Amino acid sequence: MNPDYPWLHLPATAVDEAARELLGWHLTANGVTVRLTEVEAYSGLGEDPASHAHRGPTARNEVMFGPAGRLYVYQIYGMHFCANVVCGEPGRAAAVLLRAGEVVAGLETARQRRPAARKDSGLAAGPAKLMQVLALNRAANDTSVIDGTGPATLTPGSSPAGSIAAGPRVGVTSALDVPWRFWIAGDPTVSTYRRHTPRVRA
Repeated sequence: MNPDYPWLHLPATAVDEAARELLGWHLTANGVTVRLTEVEAYSGLGEDPASHAHRGPTARNEVMFGPAGRLYVYQIYGMHFCANVVCGEPGRAAAVLLRAGEVVAGLETARQRRPAARKDSGLAAGPAKLMQVLALNRAANDTSVIDGTGPATLTPGSSPAGSIAAGPRVGVTSALDVPWRFWIAGDPTVSTYRRHTPRVRA
């Protein structure tokens, strides 16, 4: 086992544990480094109705089925990108959505990429914002974050200074109350929680 990447060797059934372990890690891409402060876990086939992999592999989600240590990138609202780190053994889908982080290197570059951010704490306070400051898009899909061959690299950081909090995931329409969103309690870079509210049809 690689002692520097213990989450790589966890089974898909322990994706929530992998998510917790990723808090405090550093993700570096295109001149900016972000310390992860908020993540969400998603399980696989038939186990998690909120997961893209719930109904099995497709051309879109096949990277979720392994191997671990690769990025699963998808687009939302036709314009924003979100990144997940694949976890678990090949053939068993599991991934951790990277929700928010603190810019710890390349601050001026991050500010240029997110000029609308009022505070530095808001530069990467959300999954799409995080991707924007790192200048990552769909081209990063199915690339490694552990061997240096991809545009982004994950490296061990410091252990979270605060306690780790857990709560419902954001923006999902199924399994709303599964407490698989994890964040560093009290960290100002964590995104604002908004529970999904189903639209009422007239």
